[in-house]
Amino acid sequence: MSKVKREDKPENAEANALRRGWTTGACATAATKSALTALITGEFMDPVEILLPKGDTPSFALAHEKLSSGYAEAGIIKDAGDDPDVTHGATVISQVEFGETGSGITFKAGEGVGTVTKSGLPIGVGEAAINPVPRKLMTEVVETLCKIHGRPPDVTITISVPGGEKIAERTWNPRLGILGGISILGTTGVVHPFSCSAWIHSIHRGIDVARAEGLTHVLGATGSTSEIAANKVYHFPDIAMLDMGDFVGGLLKYLRQNPIDRITLAGGFAKFTKLAQGAMDLHSGRSQVDLDWLAERAEELDANKGLVTQIQSANTAMEALELTQEHAIDLPAEIASIAQEQAIKILRGAHVEVEVMIFARDGKPLARTDWKS
Repeated sequence: MSKVKREDKPENAEANALRRGWTTGACATAATKSALTALITGEFMDPVEILLPKGDTPSFALAHEKLSSGYAEAGIIKDAGDDPDVTHGATVISQVEFGETGSGITFKAGEGVGTVTKSGLPIGVGEAAINPVPRKLMTEVVETLCKIHGRPPDVTITISVPGGEKIAERTWNPRLGILGGISILGTTGVVHPFSCSAWIHSIHRGIDVARAEGLTHVLGATGSTSEIAANKVYHFPDIAMLDMGDFVGGLLKYLRQNPIDRITLAGGFAKFTKLAQGAMDLHSGRSQVDLDWLAERAEELDANKGLVTQIQSANTAMEALELTQEHAIDLPAEIASIAQEQAIKILRGAHVEVEVMIFARDGKPLARTDWKS
């Protein structure tokens, strides 16, 4: 049996299936591939196919192309599928030009793409708000094309989204200190339709399948990074890896009535801080990290008053984590322990042992609890 994925269609429900889409990062990667091809050969790729981290190979039609002396541009209209994504319909444009020998691959923010102005995000202050996975995908495209054509991979990539600054007003970007536009996002390149009932239904079916197969240990991960990291520890079969996402409450409530001996909950620091605070839906639009609460936990671990104040005024949970790490305060272990207690509370005495694992954005372990029920 294959792993139950959130985009899988419920049995006999094809008419109600939600259509998945593609992230701004996937669109930027495809636009970059087409534009760089034109800069090298004089011809745009249209349609243009790319390879995404989980093996998907979507093909994109160009909505914009321009070849000029010294640079090329390609643009793709983002299709978010049936997800109510604020960037659905936006045009993602990549302009590429060759840089000086040895300059490498550089990224710039064009019109409608934000610039990072505060710490605590995966991209440094002053950098274009293009997240690590899209940067990696575009880097791989550039390196591959340049190798094929015998050129050094010295390329400047400028990503633009006309109207992006207005779109960003409907996101958390201004609050996070990302100014001037949207972020270029994506970890898998795929936008899965947001439907609480459909997604939770898929979680329930995943538990049903695991129980039917006699599994005694399953994984609930908030995303692909934590899923991969936890799987390196346990080497789960595919059907043991439940597609929990943000819906930890939906998973645990179903386990309450349909128990499996053991569940490992894996995720990032911010997500599990929300769980520790009592949230059962960990989506950024429906629950937020309470920095005052985090500061209180740090104070209980002997953080000094200055550090407590810094945490209270931090931009993100990640910045708060970095501050405590600088002072050798093991906040992730505390959060993992409290999150575990919250999970056990949701289970209401069901015979399920719980373990919590917290990972950094790069997949490195930050904390791990003992088993408890």
